Amino acid sequence: MTSLEIRVDPKFLGFDPARLERISTHFNRYVSDRRLSGWMATVARGGELAWVGSGGHRDREKGLEVTDDTIWRIYSMTKPLTSLAVMMLYEEGKFDLNDDAGTWIEALKEPRVYVSGPPSSPVTVPANGPVRIHHLLSHTSGLTYGFNYIHPVDAIYRAKGYDFGFAKGADLAQAVDDWCTSPLLFQPGSRWNYSVATDVLGRLIELWSGSALDEFFRSRILEPLGMHDTDWWCPPEKADRLAMLYVPSHGDSLPYEDLANTVLHFPRILGAGGGLLSTAHDYNRFMTMLLGGGKLDGLRLVSSRTIELMTENHLTGGVDLGALATDSFSEVDYAGVGFGLGFSVVTDRLKNKSLVSEGTYGWGGAASTAFWVDPVEDLTVSFFTQLLPSGTYPIRRDLQQLVYQSLID
Repeated sequence: MTSLEIRVDPKFLGFDPARLERISTHFNRYVSDRRLSGWMATVARGGELAWVGSGGHRDREKGLEVTDDTIWRIYSMTKPLTSLAVMMLYEEGKFDLNDDAGTWIEALKEPRVYVSGPPSSPVTVPANGPVRIHHLLSHTSGLTYGFNYIHPVDAIYRAKGYDFGFAKGADLAQAVDDWCTSPLLFQPGSRWNYSVATDVLGRLIELWSGSALDEFFRSRILEPLGMHDTDWWCPPEKADRLAMLYVPSHGDSLPYEDLANTVLHFPRILGAGGGLLSTAHDYNRFMTMLLGGGKLDGLRLVSSRTIELMTENHLTGGVDLGALATDSFSEVDYAGVGFGLGFSVVTDRLKNKSLVSEGTYGWGGAASTAFWVDPVEDLTVSFFTQLLPSGTYPIRRDLQQLVYQSLID
């Protein structure tokens, strides 16, 4: 079992231990009133764990408590790992961030943009420029998700079989073709919209590297970082550690067994945008590598300059998401938050109305998981639970308040 051992007194890391315990008090209320079945959180500074807390059950109906080695569906917290994989290949000269993605994705060679009309007969115009690799990384490509339910193009995706998942019978190459032959929501680079762009990047990783996506992740990221419990499925020998998935119901949370059990089988398509399972230990290794500028335990995955580039705001004009975002789903607030190459980035803490430092970056997952890295405070934080959808409760904002109030140095 991988340990989440605390080896340093939190006081030496600048935390008040009593104030840290407010995190447990707060989230255990979520458990006691059944909004959550269980939870786990980690707080680290300078790469050293300062606090680990948990409460409730990984499977309430079976009476199984949350443990350090509980396996969680991290959904869109897969995206930062995919973005890292992309930038590893960037460092090898496989592409330039300004390159036209249509060089490798046939369906993006001549993209068209939605103007009007119903999903069955949309009116489109040619894109005024290519979909570039940096557009895919920053969700400014004009692609979307079928589950957004806010635009006729979303309906086009759903008609092709893409809602919360992949079309029956499709492989990744087919899925990418289906998405990219659909109209774009807007001219590339002009707006921000959460999308399947990261899954398209998964296909590009395969084309650039000549390796299957799972093999690239395993050999280049997961094994080097010691993330031995992070995978695209939960094998039988680990199934008893897997958390149940829940959905809200009138203030309660109920198990969603049909969807929960899909991860017990190896997936037909490896979802680079949301397919991984992981543990608090493993994701802490990933966050610590990011905080270390691409390096962990003497092993460098990418240059520190690459991490710096990824975690700057790449939105046109340096504006925040509030200025460029469509009405699409987001794992973070729009105010005072920009977007880099795979991460949200806090750009204005006053607009964001939070204690989080400017320059903090991170993301979350559909089952209410979240993480962030704060280079100013030398801080990494993660939170795990299994409640769909992620916006049900203000868990992330709550956690931010509770973590930063505990800092005394």
